Amino acid sequence: MSAVRITDVVDAYIDRLTTGTAEEIVDLYADGATVEDPIGAPIRSNREDLVEFYAIITAMDRREATLKWVKIAGDTAVFEFTLVTGTSGMAFEISPVDIMVFNDEGKVVSMRAVWDPSDLKQL
Repeated sequence: MSAVRITDVVDAYIDRLTTGTAEEIVDLYADGATVEDPIGAPIRSNREDLVEFYAIITAMDRREATLKWVKIAGDTAVFEFTLVTGTSGMAFEISPVDIMVFNDEGKVVSMRAVWDPSDLKQL
């Protein structure tokens, strides 16, 4: 797995958080991939659960993800991004740090998000 391929998937993830469907986001994941968002939350490990999780974001009236930085080592990417979401006239911002592990095909096999509810800011 090349760093270029991993960077491309991270970029696609950020783009799809902004403009994609929940299904398009989940297409970046391998079958059986796990999502723990935030760390300590129940682990989601099937496509239906992942689509349901990302549908919360994709249903928002406003959503904009902006990549701040990314570090890649081997099969793992660690990156921080800002996500601004809004609905019903309210807007929120959070800047999680995600840890993604990739398989040889460039699919995400594990995503863990580092953030705390106190990190969520109302705008």
